[in-house]
Amino acid sequence: MTQNPPEEARGAVGPDARLNRLEAQVATLAEAVRVLARGLEDVPSKDVPPEETARCARLAHELLLAQHL
Repeated sequence: MTQNPPEEARGAVGPDARLNRLEAQVATLAEAVRVLARGLEDVPSKDVPPEETARCARLAHELLLAQHL
């Protein structure tokens, strides 16, 4: 199964479409950072198991992959 290339790769994208894509990418990056921060957060009153940190890292990676980042 092949993936379709992003619209930019096909060469038919106007400024509005590029801006919308950039906004979506920034939102995805922000969400990935939030997920990573939650997984790495060191709260003194709560023990964070290593599995939680690994799960958050995996989720952040999947978010980035889903947006082709």
